[in-house]
Amino acid sequence: MAEKKVDVKIANKSDAEEWDKLVEASPHGTIFHTWKWLKIVEKHTNSKLYPIIGYKGSTPIGVYPLFYQKKSFLKMLFSPPPHTAIPYMGPIFINYNKLKQDKKESYSLEFQREIDSFISSNTSPNYILVNLAPGLLDARPFVWTGYQVMPTYHYQIDLSKGMDKVWKDFKTSLRQHINRAKKRGVTVEEGGKKELLYIYDSLVKRYKQQGKRVRVPRSYLLDLYEEFYPQNLRIFVAKHNNELVGGIVTLFYRDRVSYWIGGAKPDLEGTSPNDLVQWEAMNWSYKHGAKYYEEIGANTERLCKFKARYNPNLVVCFTAEKYYTAIFKLAKSLYLKIRQK
Repeated sequence: MAEKKVDVKIANKSDAEEWDKLVEASPHGTIFHTWKWLKIVEKHTNSKLYPIIGYKGSTPIGVYPLFYQKKSFLKMLFSPPPHTAIPYMGPIFINYNKLKQDKKESYSLEFQREIDSFISSNTSPNYILVNLAPGLLDARPFVWTGYQVMPTYHYQIDLSKGMDKVWKDFKTSLRQHINRAKKRGVTVEEGGKKELLYIYDSLVKRYKQQGKRVRVPRSYLLDLYEEFYPQNLRIFVAKHNNELVGGIVTLFYRDRVSYWIGGAKPDLEGTSPNDLVQWEAMNWSYKHGAKYYEEIGANTERLCKFKARYNPNLVVCFTAEKYYTAIFKLAKSLYLKIRQK
């Protein structure tokens, strides 16, 4: 019998410090993988978190957070769960870039096989959905273990080239919008909890105008604020005549700042305060040592026309899903058709 290359264990509260060190040691680790973020997600999604650590012998090789949800007769696993405003999660590997290619492939494949074995033994799901983090481009282990894989996209601006170059690379009309906002007296400043709630309420209002509703709980954002502000979570707002007219929430982790949520269309006519907010957020990021500014989500054509004006680089990620029953696949297909209508 071939030697099993990877063992897995469920981390607990006493492993939290080690978990975060492993996330930090992975080139694919994100703030969404950190222990405190995962526990807040578990609290607000009616999920059970399975924070899995993979080992080669006694050496940890990766972590893999999974969230289990049961609704009626459906049992589902997510990484990340829906309605959390988290674009990616999934497995990450320790010191991945230092591994030789054969170890990269064997570790990731054996880890996934052990995860699937754990899933079958402990949760027996109808469905699993995993959104891989940026930079983890080898999705073949999912293909080889029976998942359907498809690409998703995000944008990233390289701040290391300097802000003069970043500015010159913007589309001309975008630079004009930013300058026009300044001339009209729009200013940008950092905010706190009050401004976070303003941004949330602005999104609720905008979604309602479009016949939609925000599914991310207010209480979830407030818990994240209490835990991550100001070290990892920053809020930038636009003001005109001392009134709030726009704003965004950003996440700062390692060398990256991500434009996370916000940017709802303002009521201020004739100018684009959120363009100015983004520009000032980029300047803040550069001054505080960030090398990259990420615009999360580049899959919707309408929104891409707005985001591409910043001349970002396109980042490819992967989504992997597996149906364990044909009934669930049919149910999901019908749900998507109804939702489109």
